[in-house]
Amino acid sequence: MRERPGMKAPAFLAMLVEHDIRVSADGEQLRCNAPAGALTDELRQELQRRKDEILEFLRSAGSLVRQQRAIVPLQPRGTHPPVFAFGGHNGDVFCFRALARHLGEDQPLFGLQPPGLEDGQKPLDRVEELAAFFAREIREFRPPAQYIIAGFCAGGAIAFELARKLIEDGQPIALLALFGTPYPTSYRRLPRLRRWLAEQAQRLVTQSRLLASMPAGERHSYIASKLHRGKTPQVGAPAPPNLTSARRASVQRATFTALRRYSPGHFAGRLVHFFPSSEWVNSPDQLLRWRSRARDAAEFYGPTGCVLDDMLLEPYARVFAELFAKARGTPCPVAN
Repeated sequence: MRERPGMKAPAFLAMLVEHDIRVSADGEQLRCNAPAGALTDELRQELQRRKDEILEFLRSAGSLVRQQRAIVPLQPRGTHPPVFAFGGHNGDVFCFRALARHLGEDQPLFGLQPPGLEDGQKPLDRVEELAAFFAREIREFRPPAQYIIAGFCAGGAIAFELARKLIEDGQPIALLALFGTPYPTSYRRLPRLRRWLAEQAQRLVTQSRLLASMPAGERHSYIASKLHRGKTPQVGAPAPPNLTSARRASVQRATFTALRRYSPGHFAGRLVHFFPSSEWVNSPDQLLRWRSRARDAAEFYGPTGCVLDDMLLEPYARVFAELFAKARGTPCPVAN
């Protein structure tokens, strides 16, 4: 086995693999696993001579694998500044798929998949750690240029901190786009308890009005059916969650833990918040708090009746693609 002149590191390593010689990086050292007699003195000398080149290649290859897991190309083509977008609380980046289609082939859009959804990964439970992780991944994935950072629902707060981190590192941000993102304090236990109590009180009022509008006999049957439904036992044990569901649940818990700890700083850029509809904003205080955290802030609202879970799905995705293009400052193509 003789090396060809000018052979690059990938070809050299592929040649070794053909002879069942495996090379890996261990810090600043190369580790070899080879059959007896395969690793000759000549090859040992060549590996030593090319050590730095091989280590650099192995690290870059490992970095590429991490990026491919962390950065999901939903629409990789186009000349507009690329969008890097966080999904909701469970890390599902495919919530942006319909939006990417309506934005057209000139708008690159990449999903940011948090650690914890692949083998050997542990979820991160601090917003600052997530922001630092993705700032590094984005810079390695794309040369320094203007970026658009986006986030849906719970992912919006992580997108906010990522945009802050990139600006802090000297990276220009064309736009920070939040889609229906609650202010992080709403994830803390006391606000969540207040919302639950308010929801229960509203349910009680609704049920009371419904019962009051019924004739006495119908009211008795309605109450009896509700009581019977509550006592009906489940048939069989619930199916155990699959591995993907378990990992998403783990990411979800880590995300909520991170958000409860997080207090947004100041964003020295342009923030645009897209809300499902004007009536969806049931907390003016949260809206004002987001505005106070940005140098330049604006809001866009979807159609009446649109709710958070549906705003990035059809038929609303087209509406929000048009609003996004308006905020970006360029027309939006009509998608098929």
